[in-house]
Amino acid sequence: MKYLVMVQGSQADYNAMNGKATPESPAWSEQDLRAMFAYMNSINDDLAESGEWVDGQGLVEPARTRFVTADSEGRPVVTDGPYGETQEVLAGYWVVDCASLDRVTEIAARVAQCPQPPGAPEYPVVIRPIDEAGGADIGAATT
Repeated sequence: MKYLVMVQGSQADYNAMNGKATPESPAWSEQDLRAMFAYMNSINDDLAESGEWVDGQGLVEPARTRFVTADSEGRPVVTDGPYGETQEVLAGYWVVDCASLDRVTEIAARVAQCPQPPGAPEYPVVIRPIDEAGGADIGAATT
């Protein structure tokens, strides 16, 4: 079964990774960033080697986000970022194809152990099964 494994962050975290401390997060050093990227790359390599890797990406900072909604007449309404400093957003993800929920939970637990500077906020790693049946299970979720 395929799963989406998501990591979260905020604009303050991206600022911290660019060396700008905030009340929410200390500034990251170049060594901190190298340790994080090396750790994440080792997870990617292991998933590729095991055949569980489908896709995975880190996302750019929330300040470069664009919202698109529709007004009451159906016209697009476009709003550029940034998000507020404390709002959590999707920072990166993996799509993995695993034999079980237990296995993807092991992967998420490993992701949660990624090195970061002391005092940096910790976010949960979120696991969502991917609906490969095209919504066939929606009714089962409500009964």
